Amino acid sequence: MAETSSSGQRAGQGRVLAALALAQFICSFAGSNMNVMINDISEDLDTTVQGVQVAITVFLLVMAALMIPGGKLTDRYGRKRCFVTGLIVYAVGALLSAAAPGLGVLILGNSIFEGVGTALLIPPVYILTTILYQDVTSRARAFGVIMALGGIGAAAGPLIGGLITEGISWRAAFVFQALVIAVIVLLSRHLEDPLPPDPTRSFDTGGAVLSAVGLVLVVMGILATDNSVWLMIALIALGALVLLWFFRRVRAKEASGQEPLLSLALFRNRTSNLGLITQNVQWLLLMGSSFTVAAYLQVVRGYNAIETGVIFTAATLGLLTSSLAAERLAERRSQRTLIMTGFVLTVIGVAVLIALAAAYTTAWAFVPGLLLIGLGLGVMLTPSVNVVQSSFPEEQQGEISGLSRSVSNLGSSFGTAIAGTILVSGLTKGAYAAAMITLAVIGLGGLAAAALLPRTTGGGAPQAARTTAPTTTLGDS
Repeated sequence: MAETSSSGQRAGQGRVLAALALAQFICSFAGSNMNVMINDISEDLDTTVQGVQVAITVFLLVMAALMIPGGKLTDRYGRKRCFVTGLIVYAVGALLSAAAPGLGVLILGNSIFEGVGTALLIPPVYILTTILYQDVTSRARAFGVIMALGGIGAAAGPLIGGLITEGISWRAAFVFQALVIAVIVLLSRHLEDPLPPDPTRSFDTGGAVLSAVGLVLVVMGILATDNSVWLMIALIALGALVLLWFFRRVRAKEASGQEPLLSLALFRNRTSNLGLITQNVQWLLLMGSSFTVAAYLQVVRGYNAIETGVIFTAATLGLLTSSLAAERLAERRSQRTLIMTGFVLTVIGVAVLIALAAAYTTAWAFVPGLLLIGLGLGVMLTPSVNVVQSSFPEEQQGEISGLSRSVSNLGSSFGTAIAGTILVSGLTKGAYAAAMITLAVIGLGGLAAAALLPRTTGGGAPQAARTTAPTTTLGDS
């Protein structure tokens, strides 16, 4: 009977982890699969490459802007309730996108509804993983699975999206997302919230609005670069002022004993701050390179959706290989070493993409660089998340999870906005090289941040993480 109970518990854990990992997969997939639909969507909805870029960037931006409020709502309404609600909102957005008659409805369904749904469902994924897996090794294993599927979703999005687009229609790719959401909802029936919700917990609505508006203005400023430099400067400056207002409001609420949207104490942890920087740059590199290469292949080289997707298989294989090795790597190397190694591989991959694209016209010229980028990102995605999440105790997991996901998705928005804006300004070999060089320079900044992380002890786990790691167990779920 003991064996049966243990077997049932493992099966329950497997179903829960499958639901959480699939949720991360589909949200990452949504951020990259449209990259191979650029021509098809542009022709069908009578829009431009820049119009599709805006739709993709706004989706990523809505996620980033609402991820912190989403993390806070989990404390008040419960992690499972927010998770399931987010899934339902996401599914509605996917179906609305599938039926979109124009770019406006596509932005409403994909960018707004799916973005809001993701902001609700992703924080619970990371909160639950952190509190359900006690020790650093098992947590690394769980995060390894989640980040592997997340990375695969982003890297394989072009291939899966290309196959569906060429085989059926770009609209069917959104129906595919809705079907995956249905599977996740079924799996989540076995999910039990290990911490009770606190309906009395206050929610800083004003802070949520200010943080969202500030982030939106900054990214929109980057997107406006191609149209007007002065508009870009005005929007970014206005966004910075709004964010400054937000942080002053946070400080005032804390001084008066009230609970703000985001505690400034989260930014007093140096290790976490550096980990957040590496997360931001990692997703900036992933989404920026994905959009740039996909748009270049389709618009300049004339490749169709499936041909573009097949080329991206190299990145998917690289990311899958290194992500699934996360547990073994965490046992043998420090998290700092893994993150630094990942950045080195990724920056080299970007350099290879630039060099071979200039020297050869064959599609194979893109494979080595994409493979290196996939390997590099897979090596560092999991340890970066583990560094941040493990730096805080259980009662702060809602806040840090929302902040962590917001920073990562903001990186995705920056990647698409910065590299995409440089690319669509010319859509030539020169613009492609300029966009990729920009990504490589930013990648070097991420490497510098990783080098400043403290050296770790035993099994790649920071000493701070060992003393603050949550102790809640999964139970019978």
